[in-house]
Amino acid sequence: MPEARLSRVSSQRFLPAFKAIAVALCATAFLLPGAQAAKKEKPAAKTAVAAKKAKWPVPVEVKRSAASSKTAVVAKRGGRAEKAERAEKVVRGGRNVVATINKKNGKTVVAVQRRSVVRVVEAPRQSFGQMAGLHGTEDALDLKSSVALVIDQDTHEVLLSKNDHAVLPIASLTKLMTGLLISEAHLPNDELITITQDDVDTEKRSSSRLTVGTTLSRGELLHLALMSSENRAAHALGRTYPGGLATFVSIMNAKAKMLGMKDTRYVEPTGLSSRNQSSAQDLALLVNAAYADATVRSLSTSPEYQVEVGNRVLQFNTTNRLVKSPDWEIGVQKTGYISEAGQCLVMQARVAGRKLIMVFLDSAGKFSRIADAERVRRWVEATHAVGSPAASSRNAAYQVAG
Repeated sequence: MPEARLSRVSSQRFLPAFKAIAVALCATAFLLPGAQAAKKEKPAAKTAVAAKKAKWPVPVEVKRSAASSKTAVVAKRGGRAEKAERAEKVVRGGRNVVATINKKNGKTVVAVQRRSVVRVVEAPRQSFGQMAGLHGTEDALDLKSSVALVIDQDTHEVLLSKNDHAVLPIASLTKLMTGLLISEAHLPNDELITITQDDVDTEKRSSSRLTVGTTLSRGELLHLALMSSENRAAHALGRTYPGGLATFVSIMNAKAKMLGMKDTRYVEPTGLSSRNQSSAQDLALLVNAAYADATVRSLSTSPEYQVEVGNRVLQFNTTNRLVKSPDWEIGVQKTGYISEAGQCLVMQARVAGRKLIMVFLDSAGKFSRIADAERVRRWVEATHAVGSPAASSRNAAYQVAG
């Protein structure tokens, strides 16, 4: 009995010591991971502080992969890989470039990604003729011009017509009237005219090699306006007309009325404005009048021309390649284009022994007005040559209501 009591007392005497040991073991197990993590972070912090104090650039090794558009940048400090906590950062390098920076196991990886750019192409503007549905009109020659008229200049016989009364923008065909009035005014051709800011196109913002300050003679500007459809040249001619630009435009409209061009209206001398409008019937009258002027005939059918501008010599060429073609004998011509008018062409030409006036308006493609003229030439040669007995009888088959 005494021995049992003694044993129980002895074990109770060591119980507090056991509890203390157990608490110490638990505390050690809980705090040890944190201490180890802090120990690992300490060298990295020291390295960062040392680099900051030295203010030296960190060497960077760039690795590029041919199969990928990403670039990996591995940073090595002091020749030893630095272990750091994982981090991610997104950097924008412009509108279409995004770089993602990742830090893991002492390495900095930069992934550069280019975003694909989707460009929205604006649909081409419809011409006035397209909006009016004129291209739906069919004709036997399958012309690409929505308006066409072919007339014998001597007999006034209509060989072909298509929407010839439609009133549409006429673009640079306007310059035919501009050139005719300048020629008829008999102003000094050697008078020098300087291109000013007023001659710069602010409506269509078209380009020109005649920079502001360029000085040329009136005759040179007239040549460039009729042959090469130079907008600043045509505007300068109208601006320097006696009485100024407003007077010149009023004379343009008065001349149109005198010629019987009842559906024609001009607001400026270049044709850049879509408010310059006319019909094929009216333009045939203008071509006939322009053909009667020797200066307009000569300059409009000139294939090329050079002018001296300061220390440079500028080469200009005709806008109508048919002028250089051996298959054509052209007496007067003018081309035109703005988006509202489409591709336009008027000519006086001798075909199959006949003097013809041709008008093509609102042609759909860049070269289609030339192709339409070629179709008409071949057709006239085959069916309407001088002395052809079938010419008159076939005339009615090629009339299309406008």
